[in-house]
Amino acid sequence: MKVIVYSRPHCLECNVLKRFLNDYKIPYEERDCSKNPAYLEEVKKMGFLGVPVTVVHGRAIEGLQPDAILAALEKQDKNVNVD
Repeated sequence: MKVIVYSRPHCLECNVLKRFLNDYKIPYEERDCSKNPAYLEEVKKMGFLGVPVTVVHGRAIEGLQPDAILAALEKQDKNVNVD
């Protein structure tokens, strides 16, 4: 999985972020911090206090930052060598 989204159900930014990912057809794994407290601990270990946090190829992006997500995906895709 390239993209992981840490979120909560009633988080406006989280819902907008997931809509953005769906609109751009970017597959992602959703980790609902309200259902699994271990996910919130993962967010805290990354240095963040809340959600949304999007992890793209191991790089954590805090909040609603579509441009940063697209840039991280594009950079990773350019690093893939196809022979």
